[in-house]
Amino acid sequence: MEQEQTSREEQIRTRAYYLWEQADDPKGTPDEYWEQARDEIEKEAPPTESDPVVEAPKK
Repeated sequence: MEQEQTSREEQIRTRAYYLWEQADDPKGTPDEYWEQARDEIEKEAPPTESDPVVEAPKK
């Protein structure tokens, strides 16, 4: 299960980076991209009850 969480977190991280790269200047905050990426990935594969919610990393 921990590997699934890591995998999902890696998917979010990758998507957030892609969104950041595609953004026009000025770029938003990292949390904005993390939340957008998490929302997009959850829509693609909604979590089951056992899947943990992956929060944005704390600064």
